[in-house]
Amino acid sequence: MSHRHPADSRQVASRVDLPRGVALLRNPVLNKGTAFTLREREKLGLRGLLPAFVSTQEDQVGRVLENFRRLDSDLSKYILLEALHDRNEALFFRVVADHPDEMMPIIYTPTVGLACQQFGHIYRRPRGLFITAADRGHIAEIMRNWPHLDAAMIVVTDGERILGLGDLGANGMGIPIGKLALYTACAGLHPDRCLPVMLDVGTNNQALLDDPLYIGLRQRRLTGAAMDEIVEEFMQAAEQVFPGIVVQFEDFANHNAFRLLKRYQDKSCCFNDDIQGTAAVTAAGILSAMRVTGGTLGQQRFLCLGAGEAAAGIAGLLTAAMMDEGMDEAAARARCWMFDSRGLVVASRSGLAEHKLPYAHEHAPVETFVEAVRALEPTAIIGVGAAAQAFTREVVETMAALNERPIVFALSNPTSKSECTAEQAYEWSGGRALFASGSPFAPVTSGGRHFVPRQGNNCYIFPGVGLGVVAVRASRVTDAMFMAAARTLAACVTEADLAQGSLYPPLTQVRDVSAQIAVAVAEIAVREGLTDAEPGEDLHATISAQVYDPSYSPYVA
Repeated sequence: MSHRHPADSRQVASRVDLPRGVALLRNPVLNKGTAFTLREREKLGLRGLLPAFVSTQEDQVGRVLENFRRLDSDLSKYILLEALHDRNEALFFRVVADHPDEMMPIIYTPTVGLACQQFGHIYRRPRGLFITAADRGHIAEIMRNWPHLDAAMIVVTDGERILGLGDLGANGMGIPIGKLALYTACAGLHPDRCLPVMLDVGTNNQALLDDPLYIGLRQRRLTGAAMDEIVEEFMQAAEQVFPGIVVQFEDFANHNAFRLLKRYQDKSCCFNDDIQGTAAVTAAGILSAMRVTGGTLGQQRFLCLGAGEAAAGIAGLLTAAMMDEGMDEAAARARCWMFDSRGLVVASRSGLAEHKLPYAHEHAPVETFVEAVRALEPTAIIGVGAAAQAFTREVVETMAALNERPIVFALSNPTSKSECTAEQAYEWSGGRALFASGSPFAPVTSGGRHFVPRQGNNCYIFPGVGLGVVAVRASRVTDAMFMAAARTLAACVTEADLAQGSLYPPLTQVRDVSAQIAVAVAEIAVREGLTDAEPGEDLHATISAQVYDPSYSPYVA
């Protein structure tokens, strides 16, 4: 079986259509800037168009870092990196892949949230496809305008629920762009195979509709059947134009996210990262924490602050993990609780959304989160409701009184939406909290101990899952794949990591982690008969052969 991607587009010495001169320098996929050799300059019409010194890529990385670090605004750093992406794709990915701790918080959470809010004001150059409500009946035609017909991964959003920031309409395009940059930087999925898509069906954000620099369709959002029709046409067109495409739903609001995943997950190769990816990275963090606390999953009690996509996904995957350990489904679900804007989610409450019903247990109503903590005595609290500072001193101190090592996950992002900071979690728990966050926090010294908190960031999960699915052309993305990804990620955490309070490996290892996850996912695809890959095939070699290397290649001998 062959799953090989065509050769890197930089290895093109023999191509007669290789652009020359200024056209070559203006092509971000082919441009090497000052790193063109003297012979390449001679042969490709570049003499005089570049300064005399021939740089290495390492020289260029140093120049980028010097300018990046000189800036004191994260939004300015985001704009710098986007400009780099627009002029030299390989250098952009080299910088991001080699310096993930510095770059990922800029190209993705938390800075991407601010970038989306300002998207129309910082807009420079189009990237991806904008499909609008006015394009019904023509979506396949539009998708054929994309220059890379071997695209393998789409990240699509309608911009209705961007991070914890709400409806940002077409400005939400920053999310698919950022996610797909991480597919390449974190897992090596070739950038030609990545397609960001904005389904611009309007916005209900009046401030955007009134903003003269807003880039999107100026109308209220499509709903109901009209929304379903455009999504259906998009899904059919995607599979028609890009056979075997994987579709990642991203930042759809709850009322659409669950419905769309349920509708398509068994007939299309798709998943929802907010539901499934968040669940997997959270489960991995829980598994890591339990290496410190001891016991089994079935002995834990989980309380999610928030009851939307992330909470439902987390509860569902933890339930499945407990069932893997021998619990029956009802008993496993009984260990998972949710708290929303109306209080503790309980069976007696009327009008509950469908995704909350499995976790609406028999209990008296509870109005405040700290009262819910006291009543349920959870071993872990998981913040996924974008309720800033909701993990108060009283909440964390109560968790510390109930548990020798309380598990406190403040996963909402961007940072402004975090339920508490790392410093607060450690200080209020007397240094006993097992903490993870959705946004990055600096190391903390508290009570004479040095803690290195790490993000429970989906970038540990979705790039490897996507790479594994694409590499073996799996026909579906299954829950078992996300379970395998969670367990693989947890296994990458060392005892040294745990000793310093880190429940995830360092981001500098994310490419290796993604490779291991990709193999685990591919193995699931083989076992479940979702690929034509043969049992016994060297899946590691199959996947490694497709990993993109952002190093420069020579264009002429």
